[in-house]
Amino acid sequence: MNATLWTITIIAALAYAAGGTSLLVMSRQRYRSIAASQQWVDDFGDPHLTVIAVIKLAGAAGLVLPVATGAAPVLTPVAACGLALFMAGAATTRFRRSEWVAMAGDTVFIAMFVFLAWGWFGVLANR
Repeated sequence: MNATLWTITIIAALAYAAGGTSLLVMSRQRYRSIAASQQWVDDFGDPHLTVIAVIKLAGAAGLVLPVATGAAPVLTPVAACGLALFMAGAATTRFRRSEWVAMAGDTVFIAMFVFLAWGWFGVLANR
């Protein structure tokens, strides 16, 4: 179980770090052109996109660093809970835009973060 948690945690953190970095450094037009599923950026202003990028980066760091360093490891499942809520907001945006396939993908991310939170809370409780 521990290896599974670590694997999913690291993959999720890398994905969210890449997504947050891309959103920070790319222009709106360049980010939108990555894929049809990135048209949601049109619903938000530049300051909002910066906040979304920072949330992704902070969430990625929060998934790995606390448990890896042993400094407040309870923050890892808390970060997973936060990212699940963040993705619920993303799914809401997809729902509003009638982007059903992308919303299904967001739902998978929500389930993954709920699994990570459940798993890490369990691992930490058994220490």
